[in-house]
Amino acid sequence: MLDMDGTLLDLAFDNYIWKELVPRRYAVENNMPFEEARELLIAKYAAVQGGLEWYCLDHWSDRLDMDVVQLHYDVSHRIGYLPGALEFLRRVHEQDVRVLLVTNAHRDTLALKDAMTGLGDYFDGLYSSHDYGYAKESQNFWCALQEDVGFDLDTTLFVDDSLSVLRSAQEYGIERLVTVTQPDTTEAIRPTTEFRCVQRVAELLD
Repeated sequence: MLDMDGTLLDLAFDNYIWKELVPRRYAVENNMPFEEARELLIAKYAAVQGGLEWYCLDHWSDRLDMDVVQLHYDVSHRIGYLPGALEFLRRVHEQDVRVLLVTNAHRDTLALKDAMTGLGDYFDGLYSSHDYGYAKESQNFWCALQEDVGFDLDTTLFVDDSLSVLRSAQEYGIERLVTVTQPDTTEAIRPTTEFRCVQRVAELLD
């Protein structure tokens, strides 16, 4: 089971959307300085971070009174794989193993990124937390996913860049957990000793 943003796709795209593009649009539409708008929005993000609302484009379109989905399409040329991720998917796809995409991404975001990268071609199923009503940070998500697709807690490998998501998976009982330490190529490596870690998923091929 593989996460999408920050594991396979460069999180630089999402960080640009939420830290730069949305605040700039909000600043213009509300006649305020950019830094003030960004501070205000970061506080709004933090208030729901880890919950399904944080990942829901409909929620933010309503709350901020702007078409957040369209903003994603406007800069879709920025969407791209992390280094080595496409080769990793191709190699894993050739193996006799079930490969599932397990993401908190909104279905609109997932559809856009699939269209831009073709990543869906390498999976046996694409699963969004929005299908179940719970984010991956919730135990309810893992219960719902288990009921839907069935996976072995002892032999399933789950890779994600979010430590809070990995902690939730660990609490549920998934044994094999790996985190990606550089989900955004424009930012520094985020080392951790909490889980087995790789800078890139391609390292798992070794």
